[in-house]
Amino acid sequence: MTTGSDLLALSPVMPVVVIDDVDDAVPTARALLAGGIGVIELTLRTPVALAAIERVAAEVPDIVVGAGTVTSPAQAAQAADAGAKFLVTPGCTDAVLDACFATSLPFLPGAATVSEAMRLAERGLTALKFFPAEASGGVAYLKSLTGPLPDLRFCPTGGITVDSAPSYLALPNVGCIGGSWLTPAKLLAAKDFGTVEKLAAEAAALRS
Repeated sequence: MTTGSDLLALSPVMPVVVIDDVDDAVPTARALLAGGIGVIELTLRTPVALAAIERVAAEVPDIVVGAGTVTSPAQAAQAADAGAKFLVTPGCTDAVLDACFATSLPFLPGAATVSEAMRLAERGLTALKFFPAEASGGVAYLKSLTGPLPDLRFCPTGGITVDSAPSYLALPNVGCIGGSWLTPAKLLAAKDFGTVEKLAAEAAALRS
C-alpha cells in the first residue's frame, strides 16, 4: 500500500474509531477483522490514541491501522512513529500537508469545497477525504463533482449511516466511506465486541 488510492480499495467502509480505554483497542481491531473489515482508522481524539495505534500495530498485524483526525504536523510524525500505516486529516493546511508527505505514508487529506479539492490535486493528490459529508451536501454534492473533477475520488465521512452508505458507494467518485457506526461508544464501553463483529460483517457486505 503506497498511495491514497490504495486506501480507498481496502474496504467499502473504513471504520472511524474513538478509543477511550486503551485496553479496548486490540479487541476492537480483532472484532472488525473477524467481521471482514481489514482496516481501522483510530482517531487522535483521546489521550490514549497513540498508545492504541501502537498496540494494534503490534498485536493485530493483519489489520491495516491508521491515524485519523490528524490536525497538526506533530501528530503526523507521532502517528507514524506509533506504527500507523496511513493518515487521515479532517482538513488540510500547508503545514499538515507537508508533514504528511514527510512521513512517506499514504494519506487521505480532508476537503469540503471544490477549491480545497483542486488545491490538493495540484499537489498530486487524487484520493481525498470528503468531510463532513452530510453537513457539506452529501451524495448530491459529491455527484456534482464528477463533471469538473473527474480524476478525484473520495472517502466521504461524517454523518453517514448503514442506511445511507449504499447511495454514497454507488457514486463513481467514491472509493469507500468512513463510518463510526461500526464501533459506537456504548458498545465499546460495554465490551460488546461480538456486536462490533456483526456490524463489521454487515459493512463488509456493502458494495458499490
